[in-house]
Amino acid sequence: MAKEVLEEKDITHFLKAANHLVQLPRPHIWWDYDAEADVLYLHFEAHLGSTHSEMREDGIILDYRGNRLVGITIREYLKQGHIAEIRKERGAFV
Repeated sequence: MAKEVLEEKDITHFLKAANHLVQLPRPHIWWDYDAEADVLYLHFEAHLGSTHSEMREDGIILDYRGNRLVGITIREYLKQGHIAEIRKERGAFV
């Protein structure tokens, strides 16, 4: 069974992301990207579930359990250009 190998540019992207992630106020982040719906889900707790959500003017949804922020949903993630730099580097246009 062949082992999975990451290209050097992919490792570079992980390291760039890690530099930002370690500066966030939450020590744990789980994420999921739904490519078909172009939605990025970020969760700050292992157990999913919120008591209410608020949508910002830019369409980003903040999920709360009580007064604690437990997740963020970013709709049309690629369409909004959040990772335009990566797409440009790879020559991929979404």
